[in-house]
Amino acid sequence: MTDASTPATQPSEVSPGTPLDRPIVIAANRLPVMRDDSTESGWTASPGGLVRALLPMLRSSGGTWVGWTGDPDDNAEPFSVDGVDLHPVPISADEVELYYEGFSNDGLWPLYHDALRESTYDSLQWNAYRNVNERFAVTLANIAPADAIVWIHDYHLQLVPAMLRRQRPDLTIGFFLHIPFPPYELFSRLPWRDEIIEGLLGCDLIGFQRPMGAANFTACAQQLLEVEERNGVIELPTHHVSVGVFPISIDFAEVEEMAAGRATRKLTSQIRARLGDPEVILLGVDRLDYTKGIGLRLRAFGALLESGEIDAERCVMVQVATPTREAVEHYQDERREIERLVGEINGRFSRIGLPVIHYLYQTLSYDDLIALYRAGDVMLVTPFRDGMNLVAKEYAAAHIDGDGVLVLSEFAGAADELTDAVLVNPHDDRALQQAIVTAVEMHRHERRQRMSGLRQQVQRMDVQGWADRFLANLVAPTPGP
Repeated sequence: MTDASTPATQPSEVSPGTPLDRPIVIAANRLPVMRDDSTESGWTASPGGLVRALLPMLRSSGGTWVGWTGDPDDNAEPFSVDGVDLHPVPISADEVELYYEGFSNDGLWPLYHDALRESTYDSLQWNAYRNVNERFAVTLANIAPADAIVWIHDYHLQLVPAMLRRQRPDLTIGFFLHIPFPPYELFSRLPWRDEIIEGLLGCDLIGFQRPMGAANFTACAQQLLEVEERNGVIELPTHHVSVGVFPISIDFAEVEEMAAGRATRKLTSQIRARLGDPEVILLGVDRLDYTKGIGLRLRAFGALLESGEIDAERCVMVQVATPTREAVEHYQDERREIERLVGEINGRFSRIGLPVIHYLYQTLSYDDLIALYRAGDVMLVTPFRDGMNLVAKEYAAAHIDGDGVLVLSEFAGAADELTDAVLVNPHDDRALQQAIVTAVEMHRHERRQRMSGLRQQVQRMDVQGWADRFLANLVAPTPGP
């Protein structure tokens, strides 16, 4: 088993086909499809690396995915799409407000991201979270074949493993947390801290993005429940729980193929022309989330324009902010602040017909994003805290020309692997400004050398390898209790 001290870039040994000789059931908050009336089935695959990684595996193994359709009060019956069985879990409108927007995203999300905003701790929200987790557990217990592998994903479903183990001790249960896990000093604020740890300890294997997350979880389990841990294995009376590090990645080959396509090349040229054919395009692509540091990078860009270290006639910035959790107050506040900053900087430094910042508050297609990645000379990925940040990896994969510079926060999980980026502490405003200047002024020889290293790393550790490593570790034998 991989233990919490395993370097994030070290692969585990994988025996081809090992995990696939048993039925596999995936559980996540959302199903891997969304409604689409233009298709014969009425559904189409959702975007995202997790879906692209796991759906082919489920097709080949005859697996099942359990999750919510995304529509409140939707009582859809089980159905199949492209050979994958999908089991919807209904969530009411009240539960969307309390379980999803409330406890998950106004309670756990800020706490797990260094408490950047105050969390809301509300017993009604907690009760809804527990009830939805119980509904997932019951669904999994009812549909999972004997001796199946159940792989549960992310912070919305942290109580499910223990609930499921009580009902189905024959199952092998894995859990992967896609976001950071906080240190004990922060996690202990949560009124239901013991219940969360107990829920996760229902697993056979818990996976984290970074060694720090694995270490934080183990420390919390030891502090709160006084469990014994030895070499990355927590020893319980009923079973052993392995704690491992499995940094998620992207489908490198898919991104590279899209980036090389004629349509992408044409769109990339059109983007540069529409921007006024600047010498340097700086690019940010994020969900509009207060953890992403969008405001910090805008302020840094504005300060560099003010000081003259960056020339508005030479450089332009494109910031894509994908709408998310629009009903949550923190996100509404973040949107207002970002739009204020964009307006202020454009008002001072733009020329007629040539804004210095092009701001898009919208969801772009994957085709458009790949073209933007190719157009971007400098990619700015500056979160305060991020589990991984796949945008950084997608940018490297899309730069088939071998050029471009990635400015990357050291607090993103991707910083463990993408060491050829210009790494920066985004909390240090002057350091962030200097990192941007370094990227803009970097000599072509150094740019190409760094990009080569980034691309090799992403290609070597792609998303399919991530899934294979996790499942191989999940089914590997461990000493019994």
